[in-house]
Amino acid sequence: MPDRIIPPQGNYKELLSYQKAEVIYDITHRFCNRFLNHPDRTIDQMIQAARSGKQNIVEGSAASRTSTEMELKLTGVARASLEELLNDYQDYLRVRDLPLWPKDSKQALFVRNLSRQAHKSHESHSTHNAGAPTPQAPAPPETYSLYRDFNETRPAETVANIAICLIHQANYLLDRQLQRLEADFLANGGIRERMTKARLQHRRHPPPS
Repeated sequence: MPDRIIPPQGNYKELLSYQKAEVIYDITHRFCNRFLNHPDRTIDQMIQAARSGKQNIVEGSAASRTSTEMELKLTGVARASLEELLNDYQDYLRVRDLPLWPKDSKQALFVRNLSRQAHKSHESHSTHNAGAPTPQAPAPPETYSLYRDFNETRPAETVANIAICLIHQANYLLDRQLQRLEADFLANGGIRERMTKARLQHRRHPPPS
């Protein structure tokens, strides 16, 4: 059976990169309204960069059905938007002489492992309730609630560093996503290539009359 010309559309909400980007947007929106003074233009710039990171993943997933090129482009825009936001958070710390956590500091490692621990806890809870192992049980989506207590009770220095850790994680995921998309495109082409392949297969093996 020939390959489908238009592949199934991905579910962006299952992408770890989207889940991270949504958390980053939620943290950024609250960070700006809590720690920056209106009408500072940085507020709009940071919130828009966070929104662009999230929304371009959504649009890229929607475009994946008909255009691998567009999915690549929009995923790249999401990556660039989060890089811009990362720079804003780093600027916030630097100009106020606040420390930036080293990537291997105990604080950064705690943030890095927080969602992983939550997923393990969920799987253990599911196994205990079922009375039998359930390795196929999906991990819950990572949401803002996982970071709410930290974001709403800690000082700006801590919240900014948490956001920076999450942006690094999201950028790593997006880099892997871009590598996969590029490899898929090189192997399978875009919709034009798939249509050409389908036409050639149809000519070689026409359906019986």
